[in-house]
Amino acid sequence: MRLLRSLSFCLFGFCAGAGAETTTLDLPDIGDSTGSILSPEFERRLGQAFLNHVRQQADITSDPEVESYVQSLGYRLVSHSDNNTQLFTFFVIDDPLINAFAAPGGIVGINSGTIINSDTESELAGVVAHEVSHVTQKHMARSAEMSSKLSLPMMAAMLGAILVATQNPEAGQAAIIAIQGGMVQAQINFTRHNEEEADRVGIQLLERSGFDPLGMPGFFEKLHRNSRYFAQAPEFLRSHPLTKNRIAESQARAEAYPRKEHYDESRSFYFIRAKLMVKSYRNPQEAIGYFRNELERNEGIDPTGVLNYGLALAQAEAGDYGAARGLLENLLARDPENPALLLASADVAARQGQFDDAFRYYERTEHLYPDYRPLVLNYSEALLQHGQPQKARDLLKQYGKNNDPDLTYYDFLTRAEAESGNNVESGIANAEYYYLSGETRVAIERLKYVMQQKNPPPDYYQQERIMARLAFLEQELQIEKDLKLTK
Repeated sequence: MRLLRSLSFCLFGFCAGAGAETTTLDLPDIGDSTGSILSPEFERRLGQAFLNHVRQQADITSDPEVESYVQSLGYRLVSHSDNNTQLFTFFVIDDPLINAFAAPGGIVGINSGTIINSDTESELAGVVAHEVSHVTQKHMARSAEMSSKLSLPMMAAMLGAILVATQNPEAGQAAIIAIQGGMVQAQINFTRHNEEEADRVGIQLLERSGFDPLGMPGFFEKLHRNSRYFAQAPEFLRSHPLTKNRIAESQARAEAYPRKEHYDESRSFYFIRAKLMVKSYRNPQEAIGYFRNELERNEGIDPTGVLNYGLALAQAEAGDYGAARGLLENLLARDPENPALLLASADVAARQGQFDDAFRYYERTEHLYPDYRPLVLNYSEALLQHGQPQKARDLLKQYGKNNDPDLTYYDFLTRAEAESGNNVESGIANAEYYYLSGETRVAIERLKYVMQQKNPPPDYYQQERIMARLAFLEQELQIEKDLKLTK
């Protein structure tokens, strides 16, 4: 909520500066009550604009393993929802507080503290399923349906206020009234119904997806119980108020499903949690102490290898690469196809400057898991560090043939092409980076600049590609203008 408040204040300032120079937002009614204000296209683009603001103000984790894991978990849940055509973006904010939130357009943010404090993957999945349900049940879109004439600045500010209000009704109402400044009467009915519906639908998603339905009420009960011993409740409890009745109702719903002997939980969860736990410590020596204490408490028994994995990562953070590699080698001897162990070994070797060893680990991983996003991005980064941009470029382009490129992909490709001496291709990749960042106008300007390059100029085929892409981006920019998301 601290993030959301800072974002909202930024939007409020923009609104106040706009003053009387406003234009009305006239969007088509697509036929259902939630489409009169937020059409699916407008909601998607507004969500992307919100995400861009979050990227500017929050420390979003860029670790490919963490990103890929949370996307996989999120879409596993989405695939079993009644609205599985909705596009989602899941991301992790590097913040030890326990919190999660959802925004229009399928934007779902999860604090790293939520993952760290989940004892099982079903508990984490319960939190994510709750936020997914806020989106699929159109809670934010329905809340926006208070007025048919909002200016662009007002709508941008209202998004922030609606998001706050969805998770904290009193703060949201106060924010909305502050935005309107007496111009529009805000009447949004944020009730416990939204939270209870998200619980009900979320528990259903858990069961359908093969998770333990008790994961959600179990996590909520744990937070509620532990908060009694602290002066301030966890952030999640303050933004998602819990009552004993609500917890009891969610518990009853979960228990209504037949119990299974085994739930389909990924062991990747425990490795991701250990990785985030290491990063959560300001001093790597503290992380080393934690994992050593856990190993002692378990009398050295570590059947999954997660504790020793966390210890190795902490030792690497402390610069003790020899000890880290020794631990990882022992773990790989027991579990030679574990991608987390292979990538960690490659990373530690690269930090040591032992790139030949690092590349051998990456090649082993590539043989086992071709097109695995964390492998491609980590391998490409190591190649760039070692002065092999052409190989990094080839690896990235091969991946891009069969997978949807993202920001990190185009960031690395821009660098790989530039360092390979391909300035035109670097400029084209850079334009795609800006487009995916929501900066359509900048992407257009970047392509126009590339077209005017003289040393070297784009060849015939590059010109054709650029012209086709410019036509598409200019069309996209016009849509943004029609939706009054930009001027």
